[in-house]
Amino acid sequence: MATLKLEIVTPEAKIYSEDVDMVTIPGTEGELGIYPMHVPLMTQVSAGEITARKNGQDHFLAIGEGFVQITGDRVAILTDMAIRAENIDEAKAEEARKRAEARLAEKLSDEDLASVQAALLNSLAQLKVKRRQHH
Repeated sequence: MATLKLEIVTPEAKIYSEDVDMVTIPGTEGELGIYPMHVPLMTQVSAGEITARKNGQDHFLAIGEGFVQITGDRVAILTDMAIRAENIDEAKAEEARKRAEARLAEKLSDEDLASVQAALLNSLAQLKVKRRQHH
């Protein structure tokens, strides 16, 4: 069976690089399901949850905003944040969410506002992925 090479890279490191059967990513227009032999595409990804299916098992990661390049056999995601579900610290993510929400109440410059909103989205993505594991 054909597979896709899924690579997720942040400015700090390559977070994920594995052959998967399919991947679901949070696109700006909604969820995007990608299978091998997908039409080439380059688009934005939103902060949220990635589901990578490998050998019948789903693996979850939280990602921040970024870009994805899709070719027939490869999905390359470049993002500001990517964390595997098992590595997410729920308490820290919750703290970051509260901090970001408190900062949003302040008078912020456009630049500060953008970075606080990104931090909020990143923490919400982590919490969504982490809390899914509890069910």
